[in-house]
Amino acid sequence: MSPVSAAAKSSSAAPLLSIGQVLARLTPEFPDLTPSKLRFLEEQRLVFPARTESGYRKFGTSDVERLRLILSTQRDQYLPLKVIRTYLEELDAGLSPTLPGGATLGPTMLTTARRFTREELLREAAASTTLLHDAISASIILPADHYSDESLNVLKALVELQRSGIEPRHLRGFRGAAERELGLIESALVPLSRRKDASSRAKASEMAVEIAGQLEVVRGSLIRSALGRLVT
Repeated sequence: MSPVSAAAKSSSAAPLLSIGQVLARLTPEFPDLTPSKLRFLEEQRLVFPARTESGYRKFGTSDVERLRLILSTQRDQYLPLKVIRTYLEELDAGLSPTLPGGATLGPTMLTTARRFTREELLREAAASTTLLHDAISASIILPADHYSDESLNVLKALVELQRSGIEPRHLRGFRGAAERELGLIESALVPLSRRKDASSRAKASEMAVEIAGQLEVVRGSLIRSALGRLVT
């Protein structure tokens, strides 16, 4: 049985949101989010918006935060939707499930994602202006008016790498490697990308994340294998 819509549980004082209003809230953080992607997530039984008498979807605050959790997990941990769906079903049942790798999405992941100004980013990462400039020059961090948690994590890593003598300029090849992986993903998506219907576009988006996750597994294995040879 499908869980009751989070929107239906929302307080009557809280206004429900249309698809357009949900996109306005989430696309700054998830630029690839589209109406077809939202409908696809509903088709995959990940989110359950309420419906008006005319059949229009309406989302409550809890629905929006659930969507943010789904999209963040998919983007940051490269998990397929079927894994996320199982996790959410267990969460809805009152259990305390964990994701592959032991990760747990607690209440902190249901809060609004943080955004940082340049000054806040430098302060949070304990990084110098020069290091951030070098990271941007090496295309490791993209310049922006406001930076995400992901940018903060990358900058923190660069701070630690700098202590070992590894500078952003040494990592310029990472951008090229990422672009080559993107080329592989685009090639794999050609059959779906030739179709113009919304469902195919949404499935292509999901497939892209899954492929990226598998590439991450292979890359991590190669690095661990190389480290094993290094220390023996």
